[in-house]
Amino acid sequence: MIFNLKDKLNRYRFSKACKQIFLTSPIAATTDEPVALLTQLQHKDVILFLIAIKTFCKQVPISKVFIINDGSLNSDDFTLLRKHIPIAGFYDTSQFSDPLCPTGGCWERLFAIAHFINQYYIIQLDSDTLTLSALDEINLNIKTNTGFVISTWDNQEIGSMKILSERVAKKVNPTSNSHVQLLAEANFSKLDGSENMRYIRGCAGFSGFPKGSFNKQFIIDFSQKMEKEIGPKWHEWGSEQVMSNIVVANLEKANGLPHPKYCDCNNMKLPITCFIHFIGDCRFNRSIYAKLARNEIIKLISEANH
Repeated sequence: MIFNLKDKLNRYRFSKACKQIFLTSPIAATTDEPVALLTQLQHKDVILFLIAIKTFCKQVPISKVFIINDGSLNSDDFTLLRKHIPIAGFYDTSQFSDPLCPTGGCWERLFAIAHFINQYYIIQLDSDTLTLSALDEINLNIKTNTGFVISTWDNQEIGSMKILSERVAKKVNPTSNSHVQLLAEANFSKLDGSENMRYIRGCAGFSGFPKGSFNKQFIIDFSQKMEKEIGPKWHEWGSEQVMSNIVVANLEKANGLPHPKYCDCNNMKLPITCFIHFIGDCRFNRSIYAKLARNEIIKLISEANH
């Protein structure tokens, strides 16, 4: 209860500080290429997402936006989003679930990506992200039809799933009480074919999936194997991020974005960092999120008036 009250207060202060985002220009299609943003959105994150998408689209041309309603968006939210993102299409999570896989925990978001991937290069963009400067790597990945994921540490690379799994199992010795990510990683080596698969411990909040690069069945098949190994644990929050990382790592072409040029708010190094993911434990610390967002909003307004 105390956390919820503190979160509401922080969000109120953030929204008040960044309300000028409503004065910025609507998002328009800026390319004829099939490049789309996709996000799963909740009511309390609407203003965050407007900041995320408008700062991102300043640097990367897109042609479409897919917004997956988690069930909490209301009529005012839809009115606001349609005004500021007229190229958006709206869908419900119920349209993208599968009985053979976990539900909730953003699994529907991943299935939505699998659905639209036949038509577009899909970029999954979380609402709590902020773009500060040019995203050269993203534009290059799109141009070369290469997947990507935001990395967790410096010089991180996509590697062998089996080797990484053996390292995790030896170093961490996870138990049934461990976080689902650690437990899943430690059990990868038990899966048939893991020696021929790859993995990267990235963040699903910012990932790129080339057009036609994978299908829904890949997700279902791997998910069932994983659930067979670790049981109901696979249905806990965090398993979708593991699955998303597996999808990216096993694309024909993919990379981990350079860190800390792209990183979370615990690891940002200004002015080197060009893209920040404001994860929960540092989202509203020291008001840096609001300060940086407000600066970018002022730039957006200034550019729109010239």
